[in-house]
Amino acid sequence: MAELSYTLKDVERKPLRKYRKKSKYDPIIDDFLKREAKLSEVTVEGKEPNYLRTQLKKRIEARGLGDSISVSVVSGKVFLEKA
Repeated sequence: MAELSYTLKDVERKPLRKYRKKSKYDPIIDDFLKREAKLSEVTVEGKEPNYLRTQLKKRIEARGLGDSISVSVVSGKVFLEKA
């Protein structure tokens, strides 16, 4: 049986997870907030509507904008809407 080469290191605690401060989807939200329109359709090349909705929703929640913006998918199209 072959021997394994490994090391063990004692630590006090696990490191804290680092979160990204920005997202590539933030510019979409920022541009929508600047517009006067209450409803806009969003398309991103190469991204499925449900995936895009999920990513935008995560960023909206992370930025604390859930009370003022919502994202939805209707008939395969993604929409951002101001409350």
